[in-house]
Amino acid sequence: MPMFTDSIAIVTGGGAGIGRAVASKLAESGARVLITGRRADAIEAAASTHPAIEGFVADAGGPGAAETTVARAIELWGRLDILVNNAGAGRPEPLEAVSPEGMEAVYRTNVFGPTLLAKAALPHLRKARGSIVNLSSTLARKPIAGFSAYAASKAALEQLTRVWAVELAPDRVRVNAVASGPVESEFLRDRMGFSDDQIAAIKAKEVEMIPLRRRGVPEDVARWVVALADPGADWVTGQILGVDGGFSL
Repeated sequence: MPMFTDSIAIVTGGGAGIGRAVASKLAESGARVLITGRRADAIEAAASTHPAIEGFVADAGGPGAAETTVARAIELWGRLDILVNNAGAGRPEPLEAVSPEGMEAVYRTNVFGPTLLAKAALPHLRKARGSIVNLSSTLARKPIAGFSAYAASKAALEQLTRVWAVELAPDRVRVNAVASGPVESEFLRDRMGFSDDQIAAIKAKEVEMIPLRRRGVPEDVARWVVALADPGADWVTGQILGVDGGFSL
């Protein structure tokens, strides 16, 4: 039987990559899923892959996005069981090049957005005894030169995960995170802004650093996000699960 029959989920950054894979797995397992993202074409394309997926154009770190996203899920289905904070932002900036604008952009998406969306969703998650899964990164713990803002924002998200887990445990709302390693997606180009040559060099270096000798694919991470959201994992909270081919070792 599907694990998520009658469950309702929100997945931010659901138009591509890990978010799209998570939404697909949830829908295939019986959930109805609202995906969000900034690019209308990507959201429309992802939503068209399964009748249980609905799209909603929203910037996860934008003003008012949290309230309108939750309101849309409630308007469609009347409840909310699962929140997946997947949308992420990052840019390569060595310390000497750090700017307030760059820092703000990263933290707005990676820290403020998940916090405000979790807050907006909380009354509904409490009612459903639901689950929050945050998407972190190996870089929250593994230092890589030039990525201080991104890495620190993901470390902040991991600590938010632990604190929320303690706060919400009396309400039987579970909070966990998956710390992903390098995954094949458009993140390096679309979000990090690297050129094709830079991307090729980065990928080759990462493969050398990963004990299993390959970069991940979105489905590698998505299956663990779905596993943590599963009501059957009802004694798991406050955990950060590394899914990175051993990259963090």
